[in-house]
Amino acid sequence: MDDSIRKYRVPKNEPVRLSDYRTDDTGEFASLPDGREQAERMSEEFQQKIERLQERLYAESKQALLIILQGMDAGGKDGTIKHVMSSVNPQGCSVVSFKAPTPLERAHDFLWRIHNAVPQRGMIGIFNRSHYEDVLVTRVHGDIDEDEAKRRFRQINDFEQGLTENGVTILKFFLHISREEQKKRLEARLDDPQKIWKFNPQDLAERKHWREYRRMYEDAIAHTNSPYARWWIVPGDAKWYRNYLIAAIIAHTLKKMDPQFPPPPEGLDPARIVIE
Repeated sequence: MDDSIRKYRVPKNEPVRLSDYRTDDTGEFASLPDGREQAERMSEEFQQKIERLQERLYAESKQALLIILQGMDAGGKDGTIKHVMSSVNPQGCSVVSFKAPTPLERAHDFLWRIHNAVPQRGMIGIFNRSHYEDVLVTRVHGDIDEDEAKRRFRQINDFEQGLTENGVTILKFFLHISREEQKKRLEARLDDPQKIWKFNPQDLAERKHWREYRRMYEDAIAHTNSPYARWWIVPGDAKWYRNYLIAAIIAHTLKKMDPQFPPPPEGLDPARIVIE
């Protein structure tokens, strides 16, 4: 992975200011006349690498990859899953979307429903929203105080460390869009008969808390940017560049995990097998 991609990984032990990260950044492709086309071709190549490495991961069944997608409403979580993971074998991948907790889930600690959704060994798991909602929405709306937030940050770090020590590699992406881009996407849902079903009036109410959500995201990312589960801040205004970056990071991570096909059964001699 080169520095042009690595620069989106949040530095260790530093405060996070989302204003330092451009939402419309398109990296090295910005200066190329066919930058978008080049990025889309490279995205397809990364997707093919993900497909090949996922097959090894599934066959090996010794480790798992957990991909966490967080962002503002209309930030592109669904689109990322659709485009970046389009070539993945469905039987080796799980997607979980976390909504408001049910009465049963609220009767347990906030990580209870999360742990149950962690991908098993051999799988790629994708969280569309996650346990981070419990240190974002709850703080914006005053459901927990600062002391409880600090406790939850510590519990999240302990939880994610435990997962990594048990063979789960974690990738955490914040899909970073501007308030203007969110407005365009929400309006597009209203204007498109095929997208209007995605429009939720509650999104308009949450949009009023834009600044509060940004502050809470900055705080949450800074407190949980651990050595074993680092955050990536991905510019999301240009969907094609978002897809390129995330595909590249996933492909690099799977390569680093280095899954291997298991050896054939002991004593097996293909030369002596007769198929009638």
